[in-house]
Amino acid sequence: MVRLTLIFLLIIFKTEAQTSVLNVADSLFAHGNYSKAIVQYNRHDNQPEVYHKIAKAYIAIGNYDEALINYEKGVETNPENTLLKYDFGKFLYRTKNFKKASEVFNKLVYTDYKNPNFHYELGLTLEQLKDSTAQNRFYSAFQLDSTHQKAIFKIAKYHLKKGHNKLADKYINTGLSSYKNNKELISLKAQNYYVRQQYENAIIWFEKLLELGESSEFIHEKLSLCYVQLYEYKKAITHRKLALQFNPNDATAIYVVGTYYEKLDDFRSAEEYISKALSILDQPLDAEYMKLGTVLNHQKKYKEGITALKKAVRENPTNEFSNLHLAITLETYYADYDAKINALEDFTKKFPNSKLNSFIEDRISKLKNEKFLKVDKKED
Repeated sequence: MVRLTLIFLLIIFKTEAQTSVLNVADSLFAHGNYSKAIVQYNRHDNQPEVYHKIAKAYIAIGNYDEALINYEKGVETNPENTLLKYDFGKFLYRTKNFKKASEVFNKLVYTDYKNPNFHYELGLTLEQLKDSTAQNRFYSAFQLDSTHQKAIFKIAKYHLKKGHNKLADKYINTGLSSYKNNKELISLKAQNYYVRQQYENAIIWFEKLLELGESSEFIHEKLSLCYVQLYEYKKAITHRKLALQFNPNDATAIYVVGTYYEKLDDFRSAEEYISKALSILDQPLDAEYMKLGTVLNHQKKYKEGITALKKAVRENPTNEFSNLHLAITLETYYADYDAKINALEDFTKKFPNSKLNSFIEDRISKLKNEKFLKVDKKED
């Protein structure tokens, strides 16, 4: 009897000791002492009970190989633990082991077909494997839970990419009816209006993203493009400049701001931005230099305009329009009639078959006539 009592007391003592070990390990984990928690978990007699906890602790310190080993041990020793398998599947997905993750989620779907998140997670994995059936899983998740925001986003995005605008709208509106501030769906709605060229509506929804604290290069760029379509160049400039805060050396965006200033006849600002863009760009720039030359000419800065247009010609000597623009600017800049005429004749020599030559020859004829009249007047 005494012996049985002692055995019973030892069992109780050991159980309490193991409970204490587990409590200490859990406390260490909760306070971020992951390595010490692992040491304590490894002291626990019933390892299958703590494999998943050890795995999570290894994830926390970035040791994914040990995490994988402990997850696999946990799944092997707890084959009925659905939650453990679910965590294991998500771990495999995060570590880009998509094939194995798909196997885990497939089994989970088979085990509990009515769990929408199992379908959703399987859909994400299949998407990474470039498997077209991923959309079926997202749709199943939606059918099981019509408020599943993440599944709705995936379905709506798919239809938007395919150009199924009405279907995209249908799913977007369904999602927003249960969560009106879903930023991802609001972004899709704005983009859906944008691709359909409904710019005023697109502006409303892009602006809503800003109201919700979602400021990004993409949003401001799209708002700028919308305002350009409505000829509201000041607002277009404002948003392009905000977009540039995210990417200050985006030469294309800087150049575009310059073209918007040109539309407002603010040629000084246009010159500033186009010049800055040209200093950054490293590619054929004949069109950009020609634009700069135009802006400078509007300010009667003909000398600077000639320099810019000569650069345009050097960038692409076969561009008739930049050559023509240079010839006309030289004609305007030169005071001497012979110099004016020579500048225009140089164009006709360079492009003898150009359709623009009739225009050039007409200008040459007028200049020669003006020169003759001026000389004739002097002789009188």
